[in-house]
Amino acid sequence: MDEILEFPDPRLRRKSAPVTLFDEELANLLQRLAAAMEREGGIGIAAPQLDAPVRAFLVDLSTLKDQEKLRREFINPVLTELQGHTTFREGCLSVPDFNYPVKRARRLHVHYQDRTGAVHELEAEGLLSVAIQHEFDHLEGRLFVDRLPWPKRWWYRWKLVRASRNKPMKL
Repeated sequence: MDEILEFPDPRLRRKSAPVTLFDEELANLLQRLAAAMEREGGIGIAAPQLDAPVRAFLVDLSTLKDQEKLRREFINPVLTELQGHTTFREGCLSVPDFNYPVKRARRLHVHYQDRTGAVHELEAEGLLSVAIQHEFDHLEGRLFVDRLPWPKRWWYRWKLVRASRNKPMKL
């Protein structure tokens, strides 16, 4: 069973490398990601959260009411045509027991590869757009807490320090 890295683990801050081999190792990573996401009840997970700094993530909104029942695997994604704004209350498997409204693009276009290396395109909006942006941030070494207003980031840092009794962490 894979352990999901939790903030402030510095491995979550690494920028991920492109996937170049579409092989059994990649298929195994995608299977591990799916198992961890299902176990924790998430709607998305990125490879860096399992200490695999490669450009791959999953999004699955099927656990939510009235959502399309489809798990999507995004390898080497490129986000383009970000349009509009929307705000969703986000949480993260790497930032347990905390959520906050985050402003993101309402609509986007994403180019990506699947587990075989085939290239795909997708127009996404609403929650799917938000989930893709959230997971894409993990590939860049960013967390949703980086998008919070400064007072809320400070409060969250204080909460972590108090809980862990360690030195303050830089957010």
